[in-house]
Amino acid sequence: MLQVILPHKTVPEIMDIVYALRAQGLIQGIHFDFAYNNPTYDPITGHAIMERHTVFTFHEEKYATLFSLKYI
Repeated sequence: MLQVILPHKTVPEIMDIVYALRAQGLIQGIHFDFAYNNPTYDPITGHAIMERHTVFTFHEEKYATLFSLKYI
């Protein structure tokens, strides 16, 4: 399995990508999975601990390569 990380994309942007992958015939859970991660901030300083990012996991290398070329 190969992971591709997309930083700083919003939820609507990520969902557009997921819909595009599904329209191309990829099946979530078989060809790819994804996990959106909200930004995390230090409650005292307000500085970002973790930036917003989404991790796409592909079960075949060819899909990860095509995805990387298109979205990174």
